[in-house]
Amino acid sequence: MYKYLSTISLSLIFLNSCASSTNINKQKETITYQKQFNSMWNIVKSDPYKELPQNEVSYFSLSKDDKSQILEDAKRTIKSKEDILPYFDKLAHPNGICFKGTWNITKDNIYTGYFKKNSKALIIARASSALSNTKTEETRTFGFAGKIFPTTNPNKIINKNTANFFLIDDLGGTKINYYANTTLSNAPEISFNYEVLKNLFYALKLKDAFERADKNPNIRQVYEISELNETKNIKTPKYMKIKARYILNKNASDFRDELSISSKDLIFDIFVSEDKKNWNNIGNIILDESVVSESCDHRLHFSHPKYKSLD
Repeated sequence: MYKYLSTISLSLIFLNSCASSTNINKQKETITYQKQFNSMWNIVKSDPYKELPQNEVSYFSLSKDDKSQILEDAKRTIKSKEDILPYFDKLAHPNGICFKGTWNITKDNIYTGYFKKNSKALIIARASSALSNTKTEETRTFGFAGKIFPTTNPNKIINKNTANFFLIDDLGGTKINYYANTTLSNAPEISFNYEVLKNLFYALKLKDAFERADKNPNIRQVYEISELNETKNIKTPKYMKIKARYILNKNASDFRDELSISSKDLIFDIFVSEDKKNWNNIGNIILDESVVSESCDHRLHFSHPKYKSLD
């Protein structure tokens, strides 16, 4: 049984960060943007949905013309540092809500880059749910992807890559009522339930592709954050997690409605640890605008940090 759980772990944590399939009808589309916060955010919010979509994924979408589409996409996402791509379909977390805000480190710690105390940066983030489940009554696996810009000036054109990170709450999924009540980590828990069994063949299809694209996908390293504006003596936390301070919209059944920002900011506290036992709260992510849009689901791209030894 643990073997099956490990398979789901390998699949879903990698999928949250990189799996996508180019839409054939739009694959020749080009996106023009500056490597600038405002330019990217304007694209993300340019085409909001009139109604919340229920994008679905299927086992058959993982292959095309007898080739592993998921393997090609996984390799591309590790190599590509682009923040905006032509239209593509996410194969595991197709339904999401995007945000803009700030990354703020307020407390002393031993880490470098934008983990250091007094670090402040602009951020674009996407909260999502795995596969096709978005409603309270469904078993849901929540994800959070963040893109940190090394500036607080939204108009500044940056000449370095953004720092991307990926967090998940539980790879098996839970019946938790609200996104804001869960904790999302770069090394998430794995529950066993009916949803795991139902999607086992889907996960088996992905396992080989992910192991060939990158090693040790059980943890999503956060060294890109600690390397921002640093060239030597890099120090990265092994584990990172975030948790919302409060629920914005308690009557919402869909997590995208729950997280929709109107008059009150959405705040996540940031925790780091070396052993998953002793956690230190070092700052927060303050999100002040949200959008559920086609570009959020189909153009915003979070590049995947390739696993490497940090010793």
